Amino acid sequence: MKGALSRYRVMAYVVGVGLLLLVLVAMPLKYFADQPMLVQVVGPIHGFLYMVYLVAVADLAIKSRWSVKGTVLVMLAGTIPFLSFVAERKVAHRAEAGLRV
Repeated sequence: MKGALSRYRVMAYVVGVGLLLLVLVAMPLKYFADQPMLVQVVGPIHGFLYMVYLVAVADLAIKSRWSVKGTVLVMLAGTIPFLSFVAERKVAHRAEAGLRV
């Protein structure tokens, strides 16, 4: 389970940073500066990495025997800016304590 937790933590940070880059840099450039190039690059990369994040969450959820509700909530945390960081901390503390999400 330690490897699954490590993979999840890395992907939570990667997806969180990618989403912040997309929302706080790329989207304003697209809509306020008429520069869509960064969205065209970062958007698909973030989408792919989000799929990897979902796999990492599912792997950890299965190994940790999470509830379906907890699993879905952690998966959705990757779609809201800053929430993936909060969820990562909560999941890491609960997993290290041997608790379910």
